[in-house]
Amino acid sequence: MKSYLLPQFAVHRDDDRCIRCKVCVSQCSFGVHAYDDEDDEIRSNEGACVGCQRCATLCPTGALVIRRHPHEFRPNANWSEEMLLDVKRKAETGAVTITGMGNDKPHRVYWDHLLLNASQVTNPSIDPLREPMELRTFLGRKPDGLLFKDGRLITDIPPQVMIETPIIFSAMSYGAISYQAQLAFMQAAQELGTLCNTGEGGWPMDFRRFGRNVIVQCASGRFGVDPDYLNQAAIVEIKIGQGAKPGIGGHLPGEKVTAAVAATRMIPEGTDALSPAPQHDIYSIEDLSMLIYALKEATNYEKPISVKIAAVHNAAAIASGMVRAGADIIAIDGFRGGTGAAPRVIRDNVGIPIELALAAIDERLRREGIRNRASILVAGGFRNSADIIKAIALGADAVYIGTAALVAMGCTLCQQCNTGKCAWGITAQDPYIAKRLNPDIATRRLVNLVRAWTLEIKEMLGGMGINSIESLRGNRLHLRGIGLQEWELEVLGVKGAGQ
Repeated sequence: MKSYLLPQFAVHRDDDRCIRCKVCVSQCSFGVHAYDDEDDEIRSNEGACVGCQRCATLCPTGALVIRRHPHEFRPNANWSEEMLLDVKRKAETGAVTITGMGNDKPHRVYWDHLLLNASQVTNPSIDPLREPMELRTFLGRKPDGLLFKDGRLITDIPPQVMIETPIIFSAMSYGAISYQAQLAFMQAAQELGTLCNTGEGGWPMDFRRFGRNVIVQCASGRFGVDPDYLNQAAIVEIKIGQGAKPGIGGHLPGEKVTAAVAATRMIPEGTDALSPAPQHDIYSIEDLSMLIYALKEATNYEKPISVKIAAVHNAAAIASGMVRAGADIIAIDGFRGGTGAAPRVIRDNVGIPIELALAAIDERLRREGIRNRASILVAGGFRNSADIIKAIALGADAVYIGTAALVAMGCTLCQQCNTGKCAWGITAQDPYIAKRLNPDIATRRLVNLVRAWTLEIKEMLGGMGINSIESLRGNRLHLRGIGLQEWELEVLGVKGAGQ
């Protein structure tokens, strides 16, 4: 059956510049470029191009330019090009359209409609170059009060995990990302004094040495979960949902389940790793409470237990139940959260923005007097340090970054993570492709990104007259909305600019 799908990208090659070095041929994971020995010519199959830009980036003479293909369908306000192509693709394959990364639709980004307060005369600003700025954050349940006797603290403090900056690397499992990529995350977390998350794919044995900087997940598939897995980590996270695919399970295609991935996940090599949509031992808050305390028992009550859900309309009520069920940390993932593989229709149409969910959750927990009983981690599309500091002002203790971290490593958001052919080696399992990512260079790039953002956070705090991140947490008086409707300001709990 002839395909009716038009190419998405056009490959422009300047023959006067091209020296036939064949770098583009060897570097393209998708087979776009091919060298014709007889004609001494490199030809390009534009239909296979995904716009990853690797060939253009590595071309030594700059002979390649990759652009959106100029073809156009007849304009139709109801039937966009994306809609037309999606119908044609399903008509040819009969399969669900799977994609990687997060929601790319032009929905309102609330971070861009929130402005920060700044100190002027009555509350002087602080120079972070000359005065200390405290970004150290403690994750875990806090007691309702502190009791002292003879000058000594006698209150039992629940387990806490200290991080030097409120930025954590998000959950990305071995299999979804390459061995090299996960190693880079763990090395960077260790150097920065923060945390990274293994995701639901288990934890390679030779990475256990990074345990003090690692969050492990106990997800519906229970991949790789055993007592050592739980006890070697700093935090254990029960994964119920994620922002890119709320309400459905996980899926790692069999072509990415190599022998090493299979051993880590404790499944047969080459088989699809399917996580059920629900955790089959959690059908109520009472069930969740039993699993939380089972994990606390398994870890001798020495580690905070986190529970991760997707941002949905009743997330505030769910979060209240999670805290009362014994969760020490609540992790919320918004609908812009990335993923290695998700049905496009789910990614683009299910869930709500993290800004609204975070504000609703923080407000409800404070109203019920239980905000101190759990830290709040948020994820789902953090692009810069301003997004992060605004999230903290809305009530977050710290944020997860995923897509931004991948971009720092080289990702160009071509959304082909699920194919296992990532041109930059980040989400590839093919050894030839995966080795393109040097874990030490990737580590340095991650460290540089987080350090730059951390410095910017200190600058913004100083400009607000604040010298401790604790003083900003949940302090929405430092935020003002602009271009927002009344109901949006009400949910966010902020005043309009000028008020």
